[in-house]
Amino acid sequence: MIPPRFLLLQVREPGDPMAANEAFAFRRALGLQPDQLEVFDLLAGAPALSLLRSADAVLIGGSGDHSVVRGGPWLAGALGAMERLYEHSVPTFASCWGFQGLAKALGGRVVTDHARAEVGVLPLDLTEAGERDPVFGPIGSGFPVVIGHEDIVDELPEGAVSLASSSTIENEALRFVGKPIYATQFHPELVKEDLIQRIAAYPPYLPLTGARSLDELRAMTPETPGAAGLLRRFVAEVVERV
Repeated sequence: MIPPRFLLLQVREPGDPMAANEAFAFRRALGLQPDQLEVFDLLAGAPALSLLRSADAVLIGGSGDHSVVRGGPWLAGALGAMERLYEHSVPTFASCWGFQGLAKALGGRVVTDHARAEVGVLPLDLTEAGERDPVFGPIGSGFPVVIGHEDIVDELPEGAVSLASSSTIENEALRFVGKPIYATQFHPELVKEDLIQRIAAYPPYLPLTGARSLDELRAMTPETPGAAGLLRRFVAEVVERV
């Protein structure tokens, strides 16, 4: 059996150390060899449809300081790529910025709301749809995840179903009915130590965690043992069945 190949769409400035960290985290979570993951940065332009369809599945990651709300000259091309992923039913799993980008591209509403920002490790609960879902159902409610965002998906696109929520945010994960596409506001690819590295790379986010130092953040942050299982079940239940 030929191992599946993945394409990771990033939104990272040149020299951002978290670009390599993000690729490593997805490879670790999915148990991939380096040659199974190709990386394309959306800041450089829109990927060709042939590239999007060349992979067995597309992954969309987070971003450093970029927002689908604030936009930029690259955003239209990035959102257009997400429209093509949907139109051509390309198996896709998006996290963080990717969750917001998919929602925006397909007609949802995304807002910036600092009062509802979530940074750190938080427990999420499954919706009824999430409990029935083959990818999310096995994780159970109250599962901890690494999360970091101040842009909020307030309204899902037509055809999207909410799979998880937090105490303050209604839409923390989604899937599209009839499409092999999932997305999460959180980072199933990251573990506790990855969060520490992210906050060290982006210091302005430290106060949002409630910690006063990286050492305090490390001491107060639990592990997230079940999160990567979402990505592995996505491969088993979605990618390998397409």
